[in-house]
Amino acid sequence: MSDEATRAAAAVGDAGAPASAPTPPLRLPRGELACAPTPAVMGIANLTPDSFADGGAVYPDGHPEAGLALARGLLAEGAAVIDVGGESTRPGATPVPTEEEIWRVVPVVERLAADGAVVSVDTTKPEVARAAIAVGAQIVNDIGGGEPDLLEVVAETGCAYVLMHSRGTPATMRDLTDYDDVVAEVTAFLAEGLERCAAAGIDLERVAVDPGIGFAKTAGQSVALLRAVPGLRGLGRPVLVGASRKSFLAALLDGAPVGERLEGSLAVAAVAAADGAGILRVHDVAATVRAARVGAALGSGR
Repeated sequence: MSDEATRAAAAVGDAGAPASAPTPPLRLPRGELACAPTPAVMGIANLTPDSFADGGAVYPDGHPEAGLALARGLLAEGAAVIDVGGESTRPGATPVPTEEEIWRVVPVVERLAADGAVVSVDTTKPEVARAAIAVGAQIVNDIGGGEPDLLEVVAETGCAYVLMHSRGTPATMRDLTDYDDVVAEVTAFLAEGLERCAAAGIDLERVAVDPGIGFAKTAGQSVALLRAVPGLRGLGRPVLVGASRKSFLAALLDGAPVGERLEGSLAVAAVAAADGAGILRVHDVAATVRAARVGAALGSGR
């Protein structure tokens, strides 16, 4: 890590101390995404047969109409962004060929963008990102941590970008949870990642950061990172929290299966909103919008 990244990570200080600056908006190619005083809610549209929470619900049957109907329903519930993904990133997931991923996401992205929706494409592949941006996607949501080829696409197209911390691949990340200090190491990674974005020519007003809840993290490490949201805000960019229905909640809810984690997901959303998170990536949009509104109100005096 460079000296500048080390200083940036150190400047965040105690990850339990609230950052004083208001959460900035995320600048988009067309306008901006407001991330305060209430976080923007990003609705999840998984166009895969194998995602952990809803795999096969809208794909492959009825593609692309089923995925489009799901996304439009999430918009009606109050989603500010729809995150369209064509490759599962759950632990152990099988990679999807590039052309197949493009086939899954582009028709839905194109029609949502034509409706006027703000659309994010959830991908690590430069070719998929470029194809989705060409039909109207305004955000690239990257779980890969910022590989140079993808950063190049983001810089060239002027789209917004979500930089997420992870290790390895979905096939290997369960074995990569050895940290000396997960909060310090994730913070340092994100600080250095912002450097890499700037060096690639990406305006940092277009970048949000994501600590990668559940990605190469144990349940305890995920909880520690959720507690660190106020400190991560010290990086100066909107913090995206993606905790909806994830397995760490099962450890807090007596082993609850995926379909019984709503209360846990909403609790995380409310606390994250109180702590100043800028974006919440969720499956259950209507309930999250309400929970986030209350959480933000309770946290406004902090």
